[in-house]
Amino acid sequence: MNITNLISKVQSVVNSESPSMAQDFSWLHRGVAEIFPEPHHDSETESLEQRLANANRPLRVKLGIDPTGADIHLGHSIPVRKLRAFQDAGHTAVLIIGDFTARIGDPTGKSDVRRQLTEADVTQNAQTYLDQVRPILDFDTPGRLEVRYNSEWLSRLDLGKILELLSTMTVGQMLAKEGFSERYKKENPIFLHEFLYPLMQGYDSVAVDADVELGGTDQKFNIAVGRDLQRHFGLKPQFGLLLPILIGTDGVQKMSKSLGNYVALGEHPSQKYQKLQCVPDNLLSQYFELLTDLPLDSLPENPRDCQKYLAKEIVKQYHGEEVANEAEKAATTCGEEGTLPEFQLADKKVQFPAKLSYLLGVTGLCKSTAEGKRKIQEGGVRLDGDKVTDVDTTFAEPGDLYGKVLQVGKKNFVRLVE
Repeated sequence: MNITNLISKVQSVVNSESPSMAQDFSWLHRGVAEIFPEPHHDSETESLEQRLANANRPLRVKLGIDPTGADIHLGHSIPVRKLRAFQDAGHTAVLIIGDFTARIGDPTGKSDVRRQLTEADVTQNAQTYLDQVRPILDFDTPGRLEVRYNSEWLSRLDLGKILELLSTMTVGQMLAKEGFSERYKKENPIFLHEFLYPLMQGYDSVAVDADVELGGTDQKFNIAVGRDLQRHFGLKPQFGLLLPILIGTDGVQKMSKSLGNYVALGEHPSQKYQKLQCVPDNLLSQYFELLTDLPLDSLPENPRDCQKYLAKEIVKQYHGEEVANEAEKAATTCGEEGTLPEFQLADKKVQFPAKLSYLLGVTGLCKSTAEGKRKIQEGGVRLDGDKVTDVDTTFAEPGDLYGKVLQVGKKNFVRLVE
């Protein structure tokens, strides 16, 4: 046997006996809270690393996003970034836009029933989602991305199939879900349609034949339901890969638009930089690990330098190096406003209540109120990163707008000030 054949035979033995030794899976484990099930648990005999190494085809890696709002923040980007890591490793990303499940809304962690969205609400929200994740995912390499809408299969379920899904779980199992048990103890209403949500999310895994499902740590129950349903329908159960919930820029609570501690993907680059350069020191390592691909052992030692490095890196990811350099130059000390063009509402004697279309004209972002209306209808207007599509949007008093950034298109911004 010549030396080439000997090396090949040894490598083959190493690959078959210990795939994790033959491949570098550091990309897989970076920033991951949990991968389940573990080998030899729940009748599993292989790890996710072994399935990745031994697969004779690209694995199908599922991530579902419910368009319950119009915009995505950096916390939402974490599983999307992990989905890209799977793409880069040669696997197929299956991005599910939950246009059907969004009508119910995930009840996980909610103390009350969520408002049911209309089909029009969901359609309007979904339009912005793909644009926002485009800088993260590989949309161009053939076979690396499937974008699916779960109304494709969920809207066609008849009562017989729904009864079959319901028969796979008991009320006791459902009440073990995060949030449901607390609501039950407090005698807060739990409506029957909410029980359907984890079953519908789980059925998504059946419909797309997922090998892996990604989600936040609050999604373990729903992902486990997907495993159970795949087993029920004769499919090989998926692995669950859970990612941490990002703490917001306040350093205390999870990132949330309602708490004001968020950084939206659609925000102006200067706003992104300004917020991120003020991230508390204790969060820097988590932000670098979850939001960048930078080596964690080569970061600046000085916390202030680390903050600036983080801000510039993330702005560069979404807007390019030139824009990141401009945002760095425009940045001010933490706690101060940035250097965006300002429009003083009081000085211009704007009469309130005032329609947004009128404000677009008077600020100079549009040539007239009529053009402002048209830009709103076309979906080209944002206020503090939130897309506005209602031409009748009206503000009762100037205080509702102070400090907010009004945007038309990708390049025209103005900060509204007193």
